[in-house]
Amino acid sequence: MVSASIRRASAKKLRANATPHERILWRALKELPTEGTHFRRQAPIGSYVVDFFCPAKRLIIELDGGHHNEGATAERDRERQQWLEREGYRVIRFWNSEITANLNAVLERIYVELYGAREAEAGPLKHYRRR
Repeated sequence: MVSASIRRASAKKLRANATPHERILWRALKELPTEGTHFRRQAPIGSYVVDFFCPAKRLIIELDGGHHNEGATAERDRERQQWLEREGYRVIRFWNSEITANLNAVLERIYVELYGAREAEAGPLKHYRRR
């Protein structure tokens, strides 16, 4: 298992070297109504670092480029997602091309994951810490 300090350093490096698609989504996520909580970027969870994480809803958002669709990378992604889901997280994935082509649809899907429906009123999301 990788130590916590190494995971935090890795996450910090990933935040500093965000892809253009991650930067676009990050700016857009800051505009979503998430009263009482927030999204984290490049957050360490277990032995992994996830792209975006909403602790209040245990929601993880992953952005994938074309290389995530091939062989060993796709298998690692599958194993990683299965582990995260076993730990009680929900994982949604978007292709980088979706961020570029239809950011509004991506944000709508995230909103539905947070609040249950497109028509739902955004309310406070309480962040419960695991002890």
